[in-house]
Amino acid sequence: MERDVKQLIAQMTLEEKASLCSGLDFWHTKPIERLGIPRVMLSDGPHGLRKQEGEGDHLGLGESIRATCFPAACATAASFDEELIEKMGETLGEECQAEDLSVLLGPAVNIKRSPLCGRNFEYFSEDPYLTGKMAAAHIRGVQKWDVGTSLKHFAANNQEYNRMSCSSEVDERTLREIYLPGFEIAVKEAQPKTIMCSYNKINGTFSSENKWLLTDVLRKEWGFEGYVVTDWGAVADRVKGLEAGLDLEMPGSGGENDALIVKAVREGSLDESVLDETLERILKVLFSYVDHRHPEAVFDREADHEKAVQVEKECAVLLKNEGVLPLKKGQSVAYIGEYAEHPRYQGGGSSHINSSKVTSALESARAKGRNVTYVKGFPGDGDVCDEEELQKALAAAAAADVAVIFAGLPDAFESEGYDRDHMRMPDCQNRLIAEVAKVQPNTVVVLHNGSAVECPWAENVAAVLEMYLGGQGVGEAADALLWGEANPCGRLAETFPMKLEDNPSALNFPGDGKKVHYAEGVYVGYRYYEAKKMPVRWAFGHGLSYTEFAYSNVRISAENFGDEDEIGVSVDVTNVGSMAGKEVVQLYVKDCTGTFGRPVKELKGFAKVALEPGETKTVTLTLDARSLSYYDVDLGDWYAPSGKYELLLGHASDDIRLTAEVTFQTRKVLPLEITAATTIGELLGNPVTAQIIGQMMQKATQDERRDISSATQSESDTKMMQSMMMGMPLKSLVSYSVMTVDQLQGLMQMLKAALGQR
Repeated sequence: MERDVKQLIAQMTLEEKASLCSGLDFWHTKPIERLGIPRVMLSDGPHGLRKQEGEGDHLGLGESIRATCFPAACATAASFDEELIEKMGETLGEECQAEDLSVLLGPAVNIKRSPLCGRNFEYFSEDPYLTGKMAAAHIRGVQKWDVGTSLKHFAANNQEYNRMSCSSEVDERTLREIYLPGFEIAVKEAQPKTIMCSYNKINGTFSSENKWLLTDVLRKEWGFEGYVVTDWGAVADRVKGLEAGLDLEMPGSGGENDALIVKAVREGSLDESVLDETLERILKVLFSYVDHRHPEAVFDREADHEKAVQVEKECAVLLKNEGVLPLKKGQSVAYIGEYAEHPRYQGGGSSHINSSKVTSALESARAKGRNVTYVKGFPGDGDVCDEEELQKALAAAAAADVAVIFAGLPDAFESEGYDRDHMRMPDCQNRLIAEVAKVQPNTVVVLHNGSAVECPWAENVAAVLEMYLGGQGVGEAADALLWGEANPCGRLAETFPMKLEDNPSALNFPGDGKKVHYAEGVYVGYRYYEAKKMPVRWAFGHGLSYTEFAYSNVRISAENFGDEDEIGVSVDVTNVGSMAGKEVVQLYVKDCTGTFGRPVKELKGFAKVALEPGETKTVTLTLDARSLSYYDVDLGDWYAPSGKYELLLGHASDDIRLTAEVTFQTRKVLPLEITAATTIGELLGNPVTAQIIGQMMQKATQDERRDISSATQSESDTKMMQSMMMGMPLKSLVSYSVMTVDQLQGLMQMLKAALGQR
């Protein structure tokens, strides 16, 4: 049934129109029963349903229904598997239909600028391309069931400290290249039904009333068709917000802001047409759910638990392995650490799920008859050293063939609402790991954490398996991976630096509470570490397997391409080991044109491929002009300079296996303002002015050379003269008697005319 939304709006009173712009209560929109507009319910996500009945809250404090807790985004991003995430989204969408939820709040796509951000567990990556692709897959899956998603938090919300008021001070190029592409890709590829604006300011303007962000970029540039909802309580000025493109206020203000909307319309300071457009967007999304209910949808918690286990198996990252894994039947293994019995599998705050079922690694191992003993060793909820427990752990480790330590970050170390103070794990855990490694060379560490941690013991243990916050199936997944019933195939979606101080934002995070300066610019994550040639613990994209993969036969569909073209990059991948496994082929692009300020390499494609032992498959990835581009603020567009680009195919950002080279030719021209300070080099770099200035330069150079004795014309003289010329402003041509003032004015007029300037 196609609703005539405009006709419905025409029947509303002004007060009714304003009422639909805010929530009825914490989770519901307002109804207008006389017009057949029902209330609908929104619910926190993104990786599970946090449906609260009765009195609600937005911090996960109140009880919610029992639901399936899937791996958090910190884990699912590590899968590098769009198909997997889309299928997980489909399951979430069906659960929402079964529970009558119209919008699932998520996914969250803010960039992991610093390892300290308390909400990193809910964010995908330090890389915007991977972030966008994972988010788009999640959205497509959920929305197949006619349930809306809410892409969040738009934008530049990269810390918890004073997130409701702090201003993210970030230049436009950095916004466009790092902090907005995750949203842009998701919008263009998946069209989320809603987008949630963030609490913070961006360069002094609250996101909730930022017209450039909500209208100019989001709607006009990207083509977003849904409605913008506030983060809960993020309204600053409600009328300004409406004018900027903010649609729905949640949870509402007891009618206070509705009254301000009515007042503004009646006084003429707000055009009623703005309000009508807002209602069109809200109602179209509302009816896309109301008119497409799925009575066949079921919430099968047992089946969905098994799906959560399977997803987590694909997400875990084997960071190190000196041959101790997989564990072998008959080995005696000591499980140490409370997370073996009570795993930490989700973060705190608004995404906290009342999980339907949790099976620990210890319970799973015992159910399968494995030769496992257990010692608590240290608590899972704090940082308390117990000498008696430590000694028990050392004795158990020494007596076993292998010691597996289940470690990570307690709930109190990372959560929505506050940032971490440091990047360390609890001292009691680090101490125990170090001591166990001294008595047991076959020590394995299994990590449960939402973001990167310092690992001072990494060189002394035999293996490290990163499970992240892997959802309610994390224990069963860990058991299967440790014992070789599944093969690790995750890759790091973030860099693990050696220490916090190595992080590019270390000196500017989290700011003074009023402003936070993104002084590192586009050099976030691996972009920074690569540029600095700085050693890291584990690089972006890193992840091992129980098998090995070989790359061969790289080829490209064309060696030259332009603005409107696409090229295919293909490579053959072979499983050269003895176990079935999955490889993640990563494609990075390197600008070889000499353009200043470009990262060493940037991820622009990836694909996950399953291979049996000895099997070879061809992976093909596609690039376009945007893949090579940076954002030029003066041009107001993406720009790839003409010239050579290197295409890097590999297993990780620091493990490139094969390369190819392409030549790109653009028709775009960077803007050039002609003034007396414009340099010769700038003029030669512009195809329009290059011919004019080139002829003049050729004559001036010839004259200059005639004035220099041939005996003194060394290579360094020539290089010096060329360099000086390139950096010489037009005004200096008069100083060096190359031309008169009148001639300079004539030249500048000629150049301006050629560029269409006055």
